[in-house]
Amino acid sequence: MTAVTLVCGVDEAGRGPLAGPVVTAAVVLDAARPIPGLDDSKVLEPAIRERLAAEIRQRARCWAIASASAAEIDRLNIRQATLLAMRRAVEALALVPGLVLVDGDALPALSVPARAIVGGDASVAEISAASILAKVHRDALMVALDACFPGYGFAQHKGYPTPAHRAALRALGPCAEHRRSFAPVRAALVEVQR
Repeated sequence: MTAVTLVCGVDEAGRGPLAGPVVTAAVVLDAARPIPGLDDSKVLEPAIRERLAAEIRQRARCWAIASASAAEIDRLNIRQATLLAMRRAVEALALVPGLVLVDGDALPALSVPARAIVGGDASVAEISAASILAKVHRDALMVALDACFPGYGFAQHKGYPTPAHRAALRALGPCAEHRRSFAPVRAALVEVQR
């Protein structure tokens, strides 16, 4: 009898924001402990995401969360920083997966077989679970950063380029968590230096 290949799902949260890290999660689900309701984190209500994240942490065979900082994003670019964070998450797993399924069209450098799946966060349970863990973790990080850097509204918009965030950026200038390689942050830096 052959062993069942451990399948790991990987996804990210926070590619588009102007501030904060990009966060990734890697999840190996347990077929004996299914979690109903898994879906792309973006379509789930926050309370449902929180409940599902708790279930994933309890029922998955293993899971890991990793990130790449705003400084790493600026140094590498958002795509490469995301792939780095994905690799960190997979390498942090307690079990070595036989196959890694990654949401999107690019793969991190891994020592195990991997496949990219566009739209995987809505169609592959393991990727949906990773999507939920990454989003819940990043949202909590941004709420914590709001206390460290008051005035930007991180707890509300989570660093995304909302009109309120852009207005705060223009008024206050960038903080240490802003991604200086992103155009609106660069523009705000220029304004501050004038």
